[in-house]
Amino acid sequence: MTKPTLISCVDDDPTVLEALQDLLDASGFAVEGFPSAEEFLSRGRLDATTCVITDVRLGGISGLELQSRLAATGSRIPVIVISAFADDQVRARAIKGGAVCVLGKPVSRESLMDCIRLAQHCK
Repeated sequence: MTKPTLISCVDDDPTVLEALQDLLDASGFAVEGFPSAEEFLSRGRLDATTCVITDVRLGGISGLELQSRLAATGSRIPVIVISAFADDQVRARAIKGGAVCVLGKPVSRESLMDCIRLAQHCK
């Protein structure tokens, strides 16, 4: 029996967060949204999360710092990084930190689904 897919989305822009949740829900995924990395870390279901989608720029802990903290705990949750500011330096840092994908905003449905499929093979 395979574990159901729970995708946790972290974005401090409520419009983007809602759009991600709606898209993933409509695509058949279980999804939970968090407005900050701190909230995800404190009340996220790390044991149940099979993929994290995070923005780079967040109000507190950045998405790249969230990625780093997950890795430091030994977490093997695949991370997809999204950003309106995904320049070469951000992309390189995210990939070096283990991100499955780095996508620029606005995120296309096709690109996001490709990244989620890739993430499902990483865990």
